[in-house]
Amino acid sequence: MKTIGEIVKLGPVIPVLAFDSVEQGEQVSRALHAGGVKVLEITLRTAAGLEAIRRASELAEDIVVGVGTITKPEQCALAKQAGAKFGVSPGLTRQMHAAAVDAGLPLLPGVMTPTDIIVALELGYEIVKFFPAQQAGGVPMLQAFHGPFPTLRFCPTGGITAETAPSFLKLPNVVCVGGSWLTPKAALAAQDWAEITRLAQAASGLAR
Repeated sequence: MKTIGEIVKLGPVIPVLAFDSVEQGEQVSRALHAGGVKVLEITLRTAAGLEAIRRASELAEDIVVGVGTITKPEQCALAKQAGAKFGVSPGLTRQMHAAAVDAGLPLLPGVMTPTDIIVALELGYEIVKFFPAQQAGGVPMLQAFHGPFPTLRFCPTGGITAETAPSFLKLPNVVCVGGSWLTPKAALAAQDWAEITRLAQAASGLAR
């Protein structure tokens, strides 16, 4: 089982995905993997989420599929059973932490405030998701966090684009970013998997 620390090193961008159908999920996952993306965050925002995780996990040996938008402790076990290798949540409670530990699911918990960060540190987290990154202060906020929390590392997610991602990735306390720009609505509607592969290739080549 890979740790969160190992997973975030596999690429500079973790695509945040929500699928209308399991079939769409399989096609998009293939296209992203073809573009060099090894880590996927498939969210539970739609009914297709859990089965899409199961299908994507079987696509290739080097693909690492996680579950996103965990908002209830019981979702940790369901995601693990579906084949998820890690979980991502927009926030963190002690109950969610305990559920992730019980399920054997490495968790990337969301934080937004210093209080959130202190709770995460008390629970032993070294890497957290900063969410919603752009709306919560973006690069300046992460720079401000570096002073009181010098050892903590972040995966900022929320409102990040292909144009703004490099400014986040340059920060010393950022290990990767999460984003949905790799799967634009127009490309999904047109089933333009080649465009998604192109965006994945560009994202995989970002420096950090």
